[in-house]
Amino acid sequence: MSIIMKKNLSIFLFIAISSIAAAQAGKFNITNKCNYTIWPAAVPGGGIRLNPGESWNMNMTNGTRNARIWGRTNCTFDNFGIGKCQTGDCNNTLECTTVGTPPNTVVEISLNMYNDLDFYDISLVEGFNIPIQLTPSINACGSVNCSANINGECPTQLKVIGGCHNPCTKFNTTEYCCTSGSATCSPTTYSKFFKDRCPYTYSYPKDDATSTFTCMGGTNYDIVFCP
Repeated sequence: MSIIMKKNLSIFLFIAISSIAAAQAGKFNITNKCNYTIWPAAVPGGGIRLNPGESWNMNMTNGTRNARIWGRTNCTFDNFGIGKCQTGDCNNTLECTTVGTPPNTVVEISLNMYNDLDFYDISLVEGFNIPIQLTPSINACGSVNCSANINGECPTQLKVIGGCHNPCTKFNTTEYCCTSGSATCSPTTYSKFFKDRCPYTYSYPKDDATSTFTCMGGTNYDIVFCP
């Protein structure tokens, strides 16, 4: 085989592999519509600063399980990406490799799981800090939204600067965290506070029936903070 043919074959294989990799990636368009700066984060995916109106396009490999996307507020980072956030902080780094510190509103998603479906939800099990909406590119799949004034209406016992704790992250008891080993766990007055305001989100650890959504694998997703 000539050098030119080998070079052309290498280019073809590179393009083919790149195309396959792109087709196997879940694509997320993350937009900040808040009137303040936020620092979105994802595991896997890292993190970034978004001023009002800015967007972050991010990919995740299909087959990724239990991925998390959330927003951080009131952050300060140096030129090396080291610093701290008031809510959602991840070990004092801009590019997150660990989950955020509660309270933070979290998108949870697993790509191409059972029957090639994506599974996704918005979870308030670790509290709330920023309103958020998740919208699949396929209209037949459900959009999930939590844009209520939870920070402003947060019960005094759960309220912190910049956010509202879930009772599990605040009190860490069996009642609120469903850690007894039982298959069932009942809603509480505190979890109902979240559920009443954002009916299709996870409000406590066993809140599955109305909180988990599915869409076909390969779907793209728009995530909007302050929708």
